Amino acid sequence: MNKPPFRIEQLDHVVLRVYDVPSMLAFYCDVLGCTVERRQDEIGLVQLRAGHSLIDLVGIDGKPGRQGGAGPGTQGHNMDHLCLSVDGYDEAAIVTHLKAHGVHVGEIGSRYGAGGEGPSIYLFDPQGNMVELKGPPTH
Repeated sequence: MNKPPFRIEQLDHVVLRVYDVPSMLAFYCDVLGCTVERRQDEIGLVQLRAGHSLIDLVGIDGKPGRQGGAGPGTQGHNMDHLCLSVDGYDEAAIVTHLKAHGVHVGEIGSRYGAGGEGPSIYLFDPQGNMVELKGPPTH
């Protein structure tokens, strides 16, 4: 079997189709610390800087959002979850911060990711998408 003529380095971006762009912006920027990198209001796209990657928010009423069909809901999500590796992982401080912002915190445990096995926290954004905050690997 031939190998591809390239090597994947990292996740570049993820695109979320959303109903309420302002509430999602507030969550990803105010709660998780992302910053607005670029806006393309004519197509309903906001790109958020998340470390070396981007999280793109696309309103379901914009051109790219409409192309995805029915919007996400309880019977169908855009994805299972997205995982953000975090520096300065302090589980108690993170959970306190999330709860202070009214964020629904899910299961906390040790999970395997790109860097190996390590601590992680599941949480949910305002639209119900599951987000994983992943700490450094434990050896």
